[in-house]
Order: sequence, then structure tokens, then C-alpha cells
Amino acid sequence: MDNGFPSLPALQTALRKGDLSSAELVETCLRRIEERDEILHAFLWVDADGARRAARAADARLEEARRAGETETLPPLLGIPLAVKDVLAVEGMPATAGSRILEGFVPPYTATAVARLQRAGAIVLGKTNTDEFAMGSSTENSAYGVTRNPWNPAHVPGGSSGGSAAAVAGGLVPAALGTDTGGSVRQPASYCGITGLKPTYGRVSRYGLIAYGSSLDTVGVLTRSAEDAALLLSLMAGRDRRDATSAALPAPDFIPQDDLRGLRIGLPREYFIEGIQAEVREAIEAALDVFVSLGAEVLPVSLPHTEYALPVYYLIAPAEASANLARFDGVRYGAREPADTMWEVFTRTRGARFGAEVKRRIMLGTYALSAGYYDAYYGQAQKVRTLIRRDFEAAFEKVDLLASPVAPTTAFRIGEHTADPLAMYLEDIFTITANLAGVPGLSVPVGFDGQGLPVGMQLMGPPFGEASLLRAAHTYQGATDWHRRLPKS
Repeated sequence: MDNGFPSLPALQTALRKGDLSSAELVETCLRRIEERDEILHAFLWVDADGARRAARAADARLEEARRAGETETLPPLLGIPLAVKDVLAVEGMPATAGSRILEGFVPPYTATAVARLQRAGAIVLGKTNTDEFAMGSSTENSAYGVTRNPWNPAHVPGGSSGGSAAAVAGGLVPAALGTDTGGSVRQPASYCGITGLKPTYGRVSRYGLIAYGSSLDTVGVLTRSAEDAALLLSLMAGRDRRDATSAALPAPDFIPQDDLRGLRIGLPREYFIEGIQAEVREAIEAALDVFVSLGAEVLPVSLPHTEYALPVYYLIAPAEASANLARFDGVRYGAREPADTMWEVFTRTRGARFGAEVKRRIMLGTYALSAGYYDAYYGQAQKVRTLIRRDFEAAFEKVDLLASPVAPTTAFRIGEHTADPLAMYLEDIFTITANLAGVPGLSVPVGFDGQGLPVGMQLMGPPFGEASLLRAAHTYQGATDWHRRLPKS
């Protein structure tokens, strides 16, 4: 473990055999955070004492099971530390959503996705940095500082789950949770050279997620491999009575099979446009050649309403954000700016504590929902969203999966797009459609550019088709080693 970590199943085996202790694993993470996170700034808060206590308890349970010969009955993640994006609530840990308006807020409950992993034995090591309220594509919008890409600290790690992606790619933790509203798991996974999975909307409960866009938000995972992503998803997925949008489907076994014979992969012509970095295009073409050699068939398809996806997303997402963020008023929880009247408390707190990008999106959303403009903007956007979803339905009648770039370029330099919000929004052009349509998406590393920055390829599947996505990515990763490459420590 000089720089990276073994797979989650390998860690599980080592812990059960006694070749590794949870205490040793946690100390490795804490040491690396101390050594590297001053530069990366992946973490906002680390629960070192709590993690050590949990590790000691896990080791005692592991030792007892070894003596009794019952290690196979132990929870699958017992003793393994993970990180959690700071928009997911964990009881007793700060939850800021990267914003000054939630400074000091400590939730008295835990998000369902996190709680299910904790019941499976996982140790929450700490909370990772994020664009404020998950609004951003670079993790430059955090009120608590910029996160840096482990491959080149002058470049962004992507966003908004950039802290989680940097923590995994930088070898600080074996895996992490993120959230994806328009690409916020897949894009940072691509920029950081790791695997990022956005499940189908409803596959994983959103309870305990600090909401940005309620019809778009999903809880996802950032890992070294598809095998690790499959394990975490199998433990998180399933119906939750506290989330009415969670699907009443049993959590299947997502551990994939190594067989791609007969798999049909569609290439949407609208995604392979001018402006894509040449090295990104070349890496994806080479990856598709590998898929073909493994038995898959590549076919052209069309998603004709793709050109409308960006304006549709930036009407619907800010509109939902405007409604969701109305609750942050300085009265019920979080930070408060003093004033003489209640209305002054509202305006002073929101004016002082929200960042520029959050204010921009609140204003966009409020305008789109206002009287006289609702039908022309928000209502029309929802109609086009339906057309985008139907495009996917038609495509999946012809193919099993879709392949595309994750982003037009590799990771850009810190500060490169901060003065041009539209340029930043265009970084999500290939990922937002999966959220609008509610389908699952996966970013898998497929190469590097001339600067040594990772290139990711996106795979998208039909609703609740995560098993096919993970099977394809796992088989590809068995034939390549891009996902095993590590940045220099």
C-alpha cells in the first residue's frame, strides 16, 4: 500500500485472515491525509478519534470471529474506512455542503446510503470537500477552499464531488461516496483517473442528502474499480421508507461477470462533436477497440434532442435549487447574521453566507418559476426533458449500453473557467442527459493525455441497468490497467 489500496474484496480477505488489521488500515489513511491533504485539500473534516475507536471495535470483532471460525458471516465492509462527501449527513459529524450558511451544523441523523454502509461495517473517516451545495464542476466553489487534482495540483479535480475523487485518486482512502446531479460523480472520476458510478434515479435513497435538484440528485460512489463500485452499490441500494422516490426493487448482486459476447454498445453521434480534445477522442476510440476485442459490438445511434440538454438542465436544476435552498434562512439551523428584524436576518444571512454561484443559480431558478415565466421556461423545459428521456428509451431498444466522452477535455487548470460561468457549465455537456433521463452512468479510466492527465469514458445504461454497466467496465478493466495507474505520491 505504498500509494494506493488493494480492492475492497482484497481488503476484506486480508482483514478476515488477520494479515491486516483495521487499526493499521485507518492509521495508513490518517498518515496519508496528514502528509498529502495540505496540498490536495480533499477533506473538510476528519474524525481521527472516532475512526480509531471504530477500528479497535472492528478488530475485536474480527479476532473473535477468527477464533470461532465464523469470518464468512461478518459484514462485508467490517473495518474498512471510507470518506463521505459533505452534502451527506452523518450523525455527529459537521455537514456544511461546502457553504458558510451551514457552518456549525451537526445533523442528528445519518443519510440512508451512509447508514447502510456503516451497518455493513464501514468506518466513516471524514467528510470531503465539495462545490457549495454541489453547484459546480471543479470544486472551486467551496467556501472552504479549492481541492486540487492528485495528478497535477495546478489542475482541478472536477466537481462537485472533487474532494471524494481526490481522496480516492490520491490514495487517502480506499473509496468514497459522492453525489451526482449533472455529472458530479462521473466528471471528477474522469479527471482523477478513477471509477465513478451514478446509479439510476431511485436506486439509492436520497434521505439525508442536502438537496440541490430533487428530481436529479443521486448518491454515487468513487472507487478504484468497477468491482469496488459494484460492492458498494449492492450494499446501498434498495427501498427506503423515508424516501418516497426510492424504487421498490430488491438490491441485486451487482458483482459482474467477465463476458461481453453479444453486448451492443451505441455511440450517440451528438456526443462526438467538434471541440472534443483530440487525446480524449483517441483514448475513447482505443477503449472501444478493446471492447470489440472482448466480444462487444459497436453501433451508431442518435439522441436527437441532446442539443437542448444544457439549457433544459440549467432551467430545471436552478428552479429546484431555488425551492430547496429557501429553507436556509439563518433561523432553524446553521449560521445566522444578527439583525433587528426577522426579514433582515433572512436577507443578511443569505446575502453574506451564500457564495456567488449559489446566488446565481437561485436567481436563475426563481426567475424561471416566477409568475408569467413559469410556462415559458420551467414548463417548457420539463416538456423537452420528456423528449430527451424518450430519446434514451428509443436508443436502448437498439443497443444495451451507450458510450461517450465524460467531458470534452481533461482536467483544466484552477482558475481557468472561474470568470466564465458558461464555459464551466459546458464541462457537463455529456453527463447532464443521464440525470435528466434518470438513467445510470459510469465513468471508467481509459488513458492519459500528453500532460499526464487522465481520460475517462462514460457508459450509460437503461434504467436500473447498473449490472450491465458494471459488467462491461469490470471486463474492460480486466483487460487493461488504466484503473491501476497511480499519481506520484
